[in-house]
Amino acid sequence: MTNDQRSRATESKPGLLSRVVTRLSSTELEFEARELLEDAGRQGATPIAELADRADATVCGSVRSVTLRPRVNVPALVVELYDGSKTLNLIWLGRRRIGGIVPGTYLTARGRVTFKHGIATMFNPAYEIKPTRGH
Repeated sequence: MTNDQRSRATESKPGLLSRVVTRLSSTELEFEARELLEDAGRQGATPIAELADRADATVCGSVRSVTLRPRVNVPALVVELYDGSKTLNLIWLGRRRIGGIVPGTYLTARGRVTFKHGIATMFNPAYEIKPTRGH
């Protein structure tokens, strides 16, 4: 096999060598983002960057932050979910905490998307905590 044939074979079918080169040339954040997007794709989820306003969607990602927004009458638990493309806010009204949802948790959420202040948001979504990414 000539060098030209090898380079064409590598371009058409990513193998171990091309994955290693990609990993070494990427920053850790870029690599994590790519892995999160691949995991979400395996789960059949829609990338957060592609969500449409007022559409039902399923998203998967890693919890970046969990905050409690105290309101006068009703508390709101806000979870920032990142899937490698963008972030989404999951907001549960009337909840102060949800067991198992902490930064670093990988989960799937289903619900109707709305854009609040330009940020994709789901209110009171159904969710499933995944023990490991991509499974």
